Amino acid sequence: MSIEQIKKDAISQQQHLSAIVADAIKQAQARVDSVEVSINQSTGISVSTREGDTENVEFNSDGALGITVYQNQRKGSASTSDLSPQAISQTVDMAINIMQYTSPDSCSGLGDREFMAFDIPDLDLFHPSDLNVDNAIEQAKQTELTALTESSLISCDGGYFNSRYGVYVYGNSLGMLQGYCASSHSLSCSVIAEQNGQMERNYAYTSSREINELQSPVWVGKQAAEKAVAHLGAKQIPTMQVPVLFCSEVAVGLIRHLVAAISGGSIYRKSSFLLDSVGKAIFPAWLTILEDPYILRGVGSSPFDSEGTRTVKRNIIEQGILQTYLLSNYSAKKLGLKSTGHAGGIHNWLVSPSQTDADFTAMLRKLDKGVVITSLMGQGVNNVTGDYSRGATGFWVENGKIQYPINEITVAGNLKEIYQNIVAIGNDIETRSNIQCGSILIEKMSIAGK
Repeated sequence: MSIEQIKKDAISQQQHLSAIVADAIKQAQARVDSVEVSINQSTGISVSTREGDTENVEFNSDGALGITVYQNQRKGSASTSDLSPQAISQTVDMAINIMQYTSPDSCSGLGDREFMAFDIPDLDLFHPSDLNVDNAIEQAKQTELTALTESSLISCDGGYFNSRYGVYVYGNSLGMLQGYCASSHSLSCSVIAEQNGQMERNYAYTSSREINELQSPVWVGKQAAEKAVAHLGAKQIPTMQVPVLFCSEVAVGLIRHLVAAISGGSIYRKSSFLLDSVGKAIFPAWLTILEDPYILRGVGSSPFDSEGTRTVKRNIIEQGILQTYLLSNYSAKKLGLKSTGHAGGIHNWLVSPSQTDADFTAMLRKLDKGVVITSLMGQGVNNVTGDYSRGATGFWVENGKIQYPINEITVAGNLKEIYQNIVAIGNDIETRSNIQCGSILIEKMSIAGK
């Protein structure tokens, strides 16, 4: 099927799904105080290869309707993947029946009408591929072939290609009914490097909303091989306290812990190490985190959140100071505040580098002597206390240059102190995530080794 035909079909599908949402709202509206309905329909292919053979080819076309009703502060929710008129009517009935058994909650209900996204911008999120299976298989195989060619120490654990597009529609009884189409594509390769009985697994990937903006299969295979081979011969280092540089891929995770800590659910449950922190400095004064939901083709771009609240461009951190919590309708009401449009997640966080010319090489020079972290494992983060302890691998650095790979270490600290002790952030920005951040240099952390 041609791309133009796919685009026409998706637009037609969005109109059809909008009519279904409107009908479901109409059916429920006469029987309850308020109602909201959403549909997410996706179509795509997924291909995997292993050692040059096609291992798996999947075509997916699925979706579901979810409906939530509110009456006398009670809430009922139901969903269905059957979008026939009869199934929709049964789902409406089920949501209303479930509502009868729930306890009243003064914080349940729709958000404020003034914050709803009645008009939305076109964020250029829809760039579907033609879902050509032969081309997908060829790209996945090419990543493996490149990795094998790169080094005789490499064996391949798989090449993977994914391409999909979706239609999302949301409506509620306040009169909002909006939807949009979006696409995503990715290509990845996983490899194993082996030498003298030591094995190291690694991978590389590329992703984009526009398939023509993906890195080439050659780039993916080469990156995967180079990363795996670079970690061969890894050593343990003694327990110590040293400066630590998180490469951009893992630095994103440090900021993601901030997301969890300032999310409304963590705040109203008092299960966050950043309680009562709005208006307080939690980062160095030079650091700003801008959230921009309206970046064209952005990974995290969206005109509204999962509750229909319009998204807003704003500073989350401004000159080191926390400006807002991340609130859904429910958490906002629990805290006596207003929704910030964060039901369902965040939208393109842009973390400011400390200087515009601080590439990874410059960050190594700034580190001088210490540890570079390239991968993390385990879930050793306590959101209540901020205590941080995770297994890690990476490299030992002296005189601003990588000396040798290291493994079997644990990196530990407390996130409050880690955030305050950020020395620099590089301009080697990780762009494949809804958090865009360069490598992060921490003044000092505890390393547990041999």
